[in-house]
Amino acid sequence: MKFLDVRSIIAQRAAKLLADGDLVNLGIGIPTLCTKYLPPQVHITLHSENGIIGMMAIPKGQPVDKHVVDAGSAPVSVVPGGFCCDIGFSFAIMRGGHLDKSIIGALQVDVTGSFASWEIPGKRTYGMGGAMDLAVGAKELIVAMEHKAKNGAPRILEQCTFPLTGRNCVKYIVTEMCTLKCESGRLLLVELAKGVSVADVLSSTAATIDLGTFSDLIS
Repeated sequence: MKFLDVRSIIAQRAAKLLADGDLVNLGIGIPTLCTKYLPPQVHITLHSENGIIGMMAIPKGQPVDKHVVDAGSAPVSVVPGGFCCDIGFSFAIMRGGHLDKSIIGALQVDVTGSFASWEIPGKRTYGMGGAMDLAVGAKELIVAMEHKAKNGAPRILEQCTFPLTGRNCVKYIVTEMCTLKCESGRLLLVELAKGVSVADVLSSTAATIDLGTFSDLIS
């Protein structure tokens, strides 16, 4: 079996939450890897907040057009039938509830489904960008992130300590260890990654996780 790094493990699992026909915004970093792991029967339309509907990777052999880039300024292409629009129209799609799903990265998520993604106190920041618009506008918000920060601190908490991007808006948290669902102020364990135990997840998380029927399934 091909070895997958941590970021790819997260992206592969998050991709399973996307459904055929979805209009999706993928955040910079791990979320952009999700398109590599879509099942053959699942076809989605990608939205880029800088003004592309129907974004795609540049096909092999096609020249790069420096004027066609994603929100992170990386060169991309547009699917046949896709289009470019001004940023006002693009944000109207985000804020108007037209996105089926958005997968984003985060620094912290808590049991209420609130998340922080734009500032670590004391460090330089470039602003929130469109994350807050995605937080309130996407019909389903999925956070894809590593379970712990680089310093070993848990990222899943009872209450976020960093400035919030959005409140009560995250539906799923996907990490290299597990998939959690935010529901009614609780974190429900949905799935464990291969080789990871419940004890591993609990010891790496600074929040209460409701095992519910999951504990019955593995006992």
